[in-house]
Amino acid sequence: MKILVTAFEPFDKEAINPTMLMLEHLPADFDGHEIMKQVLPTVFGESAEIALTRITEFEPDAVLCLGQAGGRAAMTLERVAININDASIPDNAGAQPVDEPIVPDGPVAYFSTFPNKAIVSAMREAGIPAAISNSAGTYVCNQILYAVLHFIAENSLPAKAGFMHVPYLPVQVADKPNMPSMSLVDMVRALEIAIRVISGDRI
Repeated sequence: MKILVTAFEPFDKEAINPTMLMLEHLPADFDGHEIMKQVLPTVFGESAEIALTRITEFEPDAVLCLGQAGGRAAMTLERVAININDASIPDNAGAQPVDEPIVPDGPVAYFSTFPNKAIVSAMREAGIPAAISNSAGTYVCNQILYAVLHFIAENSLPAKAGFMHVPYLPVQVADKPNMPSMSLVDMVRALEIAIRVISGDRI
């Protein structure tokens, strides 16, 4: 199976983004699956263009997008992406769209095509906090999931796609009292579990 896994660069004054480190620990050949790894800029528009180019080049069977959601205490599988960019903070290029559609006249929303509940269940069985999320927000993370699902639908591609948000790393919350975090070891384990479930492998 060919799987494209994307991560994001640091944003909002953070020095690191856990998703980039997760990709570094993921081999290009994982359990016999061919993995393409791509770090995306946290920039509206540009991130989607790069991801869609990689889909065209690589022709993956699945696209797993990763993003940081500081404040969450669990790995969260996103159920839905909505057709709106509405940024509470600027992206890394300084853009801050307000109430702008991702795809003019596009569908209101797309649902993830991953077995999210099975992924969450497998993570919990492994002792990793995990949950379903019903909102990917309206920032670049939501945009990339919507853009990927729209591209797949418009081109009738057989690929599955979804998004997983991850918490802060412990080092990121050293100056953020009472903010939840998760170790990189557990995040990498969660990523491996997600790939195995998506690919239909036994855990």
